[in-house]
Amino acid sequence: MNSKTLSFFSVGLLVGVVAASAGFSWMLRNSTARNGSVQVLKLAHTLDPKHPVHLAMEFMAQRLREKSGGTVEIQIFPNSQLGSETECIELLQQGALAITKTSAAPLEGFVPELALFGVPYIFRNEEHYWKLINSDLGKQLLAAGETKGIRGLCYYDAGARSFYTVNRPILKPSDLGGLKIRVQQSKTAMDMVQALGGSPTPVPFGELYTALQSSMVDGAENNAPSFYTNRHYEVCKHYSLDEHTRVPDLLLVSTKVWNELSPQVQQWLQQSADESSEYQRKLWQQETARLLELIQQEGVQIHRPDQAPFAEQVKSMHDSLNGTRVGELMKQLSEL
Repeated sequence: MNSKTLSFFSVGLLVGVVAASAGFSWMLRNSTARNGSVQVLKLAHTLDPKHPVHLAMEFMAQRLREKSGGTVEIQIFPNSQLGSETECIELLQQGALAITKTSAAPLEGFVPELALFGVPYIFRNEEHYWKLINSDLGKQLLAAGETKGIRGLCYYDAGARSFYTVNRPILKPSDLGGLKIRVQQSKTAMDMVQALGGSPTPVPFGELYTALQSSMVDGAENNAPSFYTNRHYEVCKHYSLDEHTRVPDLLLVSTKVWNELSPQVQQWLQQSADESSEYQRKLWQQETARLLELIQQEGVQIHRPDQAPFAEQVKSMHDSLNGTRVGELMKQLSEL
């Protein structure tokens, strides 16, 4: 190959690399795009397409398409295609992604008030939890991230989180001793597992199956639909319903993107999100009952330990929050 040919080859290769990079960057930068007369909003999340929350987001996309007469669409990227929950939140802040779904747990690094949901055993029961979600305090928490570039659209039910393990059940707090338990990127979640005697080990959710299979961790904690749809039952044969926390999912929109939408599109989007939240709550209840049955059919033992010893074990964690913003929110919650 002579020098002239080599020069053309090098330039061509460089142009190809730049074009490919630009194409991927365009996909991220253009969180909203136009396909002719259709405005497209990009939504990314980490869940499997069979998950009830993904199905609710598909329902939202359908409702938005109907309300807008097909002029506004949501394009959904599931399965961590555009990054982890934390990475998607950062893309929202940059305006490089329009919408994401994330657990409240990793959000506490951006919106400290949301650490409230990660404090174990602060709800008297499920009704108390929903009383918070539907209260003025719940609305304040949903809006708390606006100054950080993220606007809450609605809550999605994520049920109660419980421990599941590979080799032995968690029937009392001491059973966590010596176990590496996967947690989300959340200081509150790490503090909780540590208070209960386990060793908290943050692992991205998309890597958790392999981490369980390779014994990088001995167990994890999550709700039944996430346990089932991500096939963690293939590795973990014990699911202990201690129900230590109720951490909702939040549907978020970039404030940069939101402010670029017309008032009419904002209204359509908010209405569609609200309708999807109601749809998802019903779907979640149905799916949780159904999937617990399927989990047992896959050979997983379901345990229902006494929750009182677990709640007693984390009292010191509650006390340590006195005088903090989360401690103040806990007091308001107790009065609901």
